[in-house]
Amino acid sequence: MLKEVYNFITIEGCIGAGKTTLSKMLGEHYARKCVLENFEDNPYLQNFYKDPEKHAFSLELFFMAERYQQQKQLLEELNLFGHTLVSDYAFFKSLIFANITLKNDELRLYKMLFHIIYPNIKSPDIILYLHKPIDLLLENIKKRGRSYEANISPDYLEKLNSAYLDFFKQQTNSKVLIVDTSKLDFVSNKKDFEYLLQLLDRQYDKKTTYL
Repeated sequence: MLKEVYNFITIEGCIGAGKTTLSKMLGEHYARKCVLENFEDNPYLQNFYKDPEKHAFSLELFFMAERYQQQKQLLEELNLFGHTLVSDYAFFKSLIFANITLKNDELRLYKMLFHIIYPNIKSPDIILYLHKPIDLLLENIKKRGRSYEANISPDYLEKLNSAYLDFFKQQTNSKVLIVDTSKLDFVSNKKDFEYLLQLLDRQYDKKTTYL
């Protein structure tokens, strides 16, 4: 049923919410092309966590350029072959992160570049936002053991979460499902995964739905 409703599905959420894991599971379940962000290829990532103020602009520019190249290729594939896609990020996350990490002239320049690029990006048909409490996000971050993420603060995650929710209130390009996943374990519990599948199989009248 999903194939008939949505051609481009994006999973979003804070760091540690399980975006990539769920995207892979959905891609496998529906035999769809799965598009994953190459965040570990960013040469500024580890330095950013050590000294955010010094490396934030380079980090965010690199991410935006990488996302644009990947999204441009996706758009070409959609137009040529009609592939149905699952992605673990939406392009607008570039602006969400930049609004938190950048200031003054750097932020103004970044926004100018973003708004030049953004109209050329295809918006997802639907975004599933995995909302999870900060303590559980930190627990997941600790479990996966990436050294450069060890010092991520609760305050940073809280700002990201708030920024996402604020963005969803004003965006009009995609349907958005904001799902409380604090008691869901879609990796180990088949029923929880099936619950998310059922949510994606529905059609929604509202632009943003809280579940």
